[in-house]
Amino acid sequence: MVVDSTNGSGRTVVADDGTAVIQLDPWLEPFAPALRERYSLFKKQLDSINKYEGGLAKFAEGYKVMGFQVDSFGGVRYREWAPGATEARLIGEFNNWSHTANPMTKSPFGVWECYVPPTAPGVCPIPHDSMVKISMTMPSGVSIDRIPTWITRVTQNIKVSPIYDGRFWNPPKKQVHQFKHGHATQGIEGLKIYEAHVGISSPNMRVTTYKEFETDVLPRIKKLGYNCIQMMAIMEHAYYASFGYQVTNFFAISSRFGTPEELKSLVDKAHELGLVVLLDVVHSHACKNVLDGINMFDGTDHLYFHEGGRGRHELWDSRLFNYGHHEVLRFLLSNLRFYMDIYMFDGFRFDGVTSMMYTHHGIGTGFSGKLNRSMPLLTSGGYHEYFGPSVDLEAMTYLMLANHMLHQTYPNVVTIAEDVSGMPTLCRSVDEGGVGFDYRLSMAIPDMWIKLLKEKSDNEWSMGDIVHTLTNRRHLERSVAYAESHDQALVGDKTLAFWLMDKEMYDFMSDLSPLTPVIDRGLALHKMIRFLVHSLGGEAYLNFEGNEFGHPEWMDFPREGNGNSFAHARRQFNLVDDPLLRYKYLNEFDIAMNWLEAKYRWLSSPQAYVSLKHEGDKVIVFERAGLLFIFNFHPTESFVDYRVGIDVPGEYKVILTSDEPKFGGHSRIDLSGKYLTTPMEWNGRKNWVQVYIPSRTLLVLGL
Repeated sequence: MVVDSTNGSGRTVVADDGTAVIQLDPWLEPFAPALRERYSLFKKQLDSINKYEGGLAKFAEGYKVMGFQVDSFGGVRYREWAPGATEARLIGEFNNWSHTANPMTKSPFGVWECYVPPTAPGVCPIPHDSMVKISMTMPSGVSIDRIPTWITRVTQNIKVSPIYDGRFWNPPKKQVHQFKHGHATQGIEGLKIYEAHVGISSPNMRVTTYKEFETDVLPRIKKLGYNCIQMMAIMEHAYYASFGYQVTNFFAISSRFGTPEELKSLVDKAHELGLVVLLDVVHSHACKNVLDGINMFDGTDHLYFHEGGRGRHELWDSRLFNYGHHEVLRFLLSNLRFYMDIYMFDGFRFDGVTSMMYTHHGIGTGFSGKLNRSMPLLTSGGYHEYFGPSVDLEAMTYLMLANHMLHQTYPNVVTIAEDVSGMPTLCRSVDEGGVGFDYRLSMAIPDMWIKLLKEKSDNEWSMGDIVHTLTNRRHLERSVAYAESHDQALVGDKTLAFWLMDKEMYDFMSDLSPLTPVIDRGLALHKMIRFLVHSLGGEAYLNFEGNEFGHPEWMDFPREGNGNSFAHARRQFNLVDDPLLRYKYLNEFDIAMNWLEAKYRWLSSPQAYVSLKHEGDKVIVFERAGLLFIFNFHPTESFVDYRVGIDVPGEYKVILTSDEPKFGGHSRIDLSGKYLTTPMEWNGRKNWVQVYIPSRTLLVLGL
């Protein structure tokens, strides 16, 4: 917790009202009342949960009470919150879909319950993987059937119906995966994140499975030097082309990739390889499906969601949670613990946090205030954008509760916020008055690169603007830097490789073909852009699978508009595995870049000192983690005896250069060269050293 020693009494006073974050950012002072209000609402919810639910961690174990619970005798107790129903009964294959065999009783709090006794001692009455539903009667007398909200397995038989079926997942003990490895112990420092989607993770024109990902892709990720996987589209979603962002069943993992036990095996193997495994969790909204989702579950518009317009996202065409309701909090917080406890995920990337934090959901709002690195304040606009009436305090309270619960319960948990607004305090601890995330995604960085490649010639690139975007982040709030994610790979956009080389990628990516100027430029800038982002842009780095080797084309899931084709819903790892293709050069550089960071740990080091942003020469120079980074973005000029400043004196050597032949370079830099410093101030540094820096090349020097 931050210490406040400004009272002049000589005593140290700890701010415990949510305003301790002001000590890090004095510009928050005018908004101290808003910080106190936010923290007060969090404390009120926390105190209520502690009083009535036995603590936040226990409250978040709703998955152990709700839904289907098998007792030691083999009997099954089923509980469901559905206050809008007047009658309820459990139906399924086990009772021939009888509406009279298993009636349910209702508690004063709207929770329905029934118990199905074992058919014999220790024999479960509901067969494993058999279909089940809850049938409810509305006040009007109408009967509705729904998939249980806490169901852990749903499947689809597309030949019969596009609607998913709920299934009772209770495999024999010998078939249940037994974890050999617990949660990752690495913690939050120096994350190099490989963003992956299981279904597209092979060259095959079909859905890839959990087992295939475990066998074929995990070793690739490890070899590449990434230490963290961010798994997308795991929570069940009825529409494959939604990329997992229209969740229908929050406790069920996507059956199109395989079974729950197979996903557990995948996570276990990742832990064996030393990888942190994050889940891309979608608590910002839910699919509006009724028959195989949680929308209108008990016949009302307002069970898990706000009713009316407030409960609907006009752009996403989805439902919005009522974060102020006690049972909604139980559902969502328990969802997090479920994935941590049952599947052994190590943390979460929270999707759509901007939409959650504001009543306008970020729609039509530019967030004119841009974060300044040297002073954690807004250089235009104002903090009122973040603490005004448009902030959804109920959603903020949920995010604070979620982060507080996770960090109190799991010492090495990692939480990442997808926020485009730049909300101050987002990545400070809840005790200080922050929202509690470990990282935020630096979403302005990929937008900058796309804008440069799309709108400006190489001569028009501003080194100052590039550096500003890469370093413009809040002091003491960690950022995940990335040059491109899945967003830039989707149909309608282009990856960096495609922006750079799409005109010739089909004809000139073979070593047997001439190295054209387009391909040469593309290979060079692809390496430089990614390494600059990696080394300067944040405290963690993210790559979307396949982009490490310049995956061609876009990504598009099978849908009616493309004839249900899988042609673009796959990662063509066969391209990088072909020794005759130039994709291997980018892949090798990605390996070198990641493993170099593992050795020198610049992601865990203080932010870099940038000593040069030369607009005419198109050169950027900075120091971080004891290394000297030099980038020459000039399209034609190479510089001999180029003088650059450096603080620490000594004899430097080449640590890495993008110009090595194994990276598709031209071998213009002597890898055995020595660089002795001269004790004279240059560009604000105590010493200087002279280097040869070829056009479109990066050079890293170290002692």
